[in-house]
Amino acid sequence: METVHATGPIAVLGCGKIGEALVRGMLESGFAAPAQIRASARRPERAAYLQTTFGIHAGTGNAAIAGGAAVVVLALKPNLVLPILEEIRPALAPGAVVISLAAAISLAQMEQAAGGATAVIRAMPNTPALIRHGMTALARGRHVSEPQMTAAAGLFASVGRVVTVEEKHLDAVTGLSASGPAFAYMVVESMAEGGVRAGLPRDLALELAAQTIVGAGAMVLTTGEHPAKLKDNVTTPAGCTVDGLLELEAGGLRVALIKAVSRAAKRAGELGNK
Repeated sequence: METVHATGPIAVLGCGKIGEALVRGMLESGFAAPAQIRASARRPERAAYLQTTFGIHAGTGNAAIAGGAAVVVLALKPNLVLPILEEIRPALAPGAVVISLAAAISLAQMEQAAGGATAVIRAMPNTPALIRHGMTALARGRHVSEPQMTAAAGLFASVGRVVTVEEKHLDAVTGLSASGPAFAYMVVESMAEGGVRAGLPRDLALELAAQTIVGAGAMVLTTGEHPAKLKDNVTTPAGCTVDGLLELEAGGLRVALIKAVSRAAKRAGELGNK
């Protein structure tokens, strides 16, 4: 996407691991300058760490940090999103956009808690955002303008790739890209164990397996080819790869991964209905 830069203050409330990753990404990518970023934390020592490490303003008061910000990111647990939205509502600047990273809290619930015609966005990032290789899906509320959506996409582009989806797809996004790293880690772990069984030192097997997954994913994204075609390019007639693929099919890997994503997505929906 085209390079975007923040044009106003950005507040990150509840700045834990993902919040810190966003702050770091915004600074390292040049999306925002330290003077534009504020953060809140529950503990004073955490706020002091953020201020010292990144040169941003940080404190423990959510309303004070959110006040006057053009973009307010709620990097909070789901049970805290609505109470804190109600807490900061009087401090929200006219034209501010509020972005929640929490699963299960709907756009309608956020709009009601924020009051009036507040612009709200739901974002579903994943943990590789910690190293700026994340995948984030955004779903926009009724009152979000195009400039606000562009700003939100630019913010999350600082920690990886960004797509825009309808809110109805966020449970599936949660099951696939938010839960997906855990599934991928299991694949990497299993491939490395196979390498060890074949005689490789464990550290080498793990490096080979991890980089193979990184490279394969990059091939899909860079070439735009269907994974089945890329798989066929590796599979030479009567070669060793086809034997390995037969073992994966016999072991049910394909079906297991489909079921894993589907079950995680279903669970995300169940959480949202509680």
